[in-house]
Amino acid sequence: MNTNNLFDLSNDVAVVIGGTGELGGHMAEALGSAGAKIAVLGRNAERGNARAEKIISAGGEAKFFAADGLSKESLESARDAVTAWAGTPTVLVNAAGGNHPDATIPPGGDVCKLPADAWQTVFDLNLVGGALLPSQVFAPAMIEAGAGSIINIASMSGIIPLSRVVAYSAAKAAVINLTLWLAREWATTGVRVNAISPGFFPAEQNRKLLFNEDGTYTERGGQIIGHTPMARFGTPEELAGAVIWLASRKASSFVTGQNIAVDGGFASVTI
Repeated sequence: MNTNNLFDLSNDVAVVIGGTGELGGHMAEALGSAGAKIAVLGRNAERGNARAEKIISAGGEAKFFAADGLSKESLESARDAVTAWAGTPTVLVNAAGGNHPDATIPPGGDVCKLPADAWQTVFDLNLVGGALLPSQVFAPAMIEAGAGSIINIASMSGIIPLSRVVAYSAAKAAVINLTLWLAREWATTGVRVNAISPGFFPAEQNRKLLFNEDGTYTERGGQIIGHTPMARFGTPEELAGAVIWLASRKASSFVTGQNIAVDGGFASVTI
């Protein structure tokens, strides 16, 4: 077997929805470093353009396209613009998502009092806009071309439900299930569908939950570290290998319907 250029993505056009965020942005950079043309999609133009410029400065090709993952029309417009710029997308990374404060149960709180609208918001962000709608919009051209890789960003909380974040855990579990369903549906078309479940990676949205102002761990941060055999949080760069591998039609050609945990061993601890 010739393993030359096993991870070469120079013939690929990669769309990273949520590439304006920290983890999605680093995955966009990783794919760009492997040679793919990168379309950074999101709602924040300042961050999106900055990420695209960073990829370009490193020698890659990238461009920001405004898109709202919860609007099929917005996604279709972005798809058409990306196709006109670089050709048919062959890689789709669904990295958008998030939680809602009202969907997080406070210490001593009651799940029965969780507002239904907050629950729905979290499911819309992570399942509908974070996986379903983008796949519906970008997959048909991949199917027609007979090749494509869709990578959904799930979470360890979708595998092991975390305390307090019930809606987020349930939504990410649904993302994993949808990944399996789409993988089976499109298995003979040349389109592979997989997921990555990051463990705990400090980012803007969760940093205050993990660290005190003086840099020490919060109680919750300490609990997570105590449950992680590697005894540390992950860094965004440590997602690069998984996303490039799943994107590569050579390296992962027989891989579909999988959920890859990048978690420092978090899932291996029971007590």
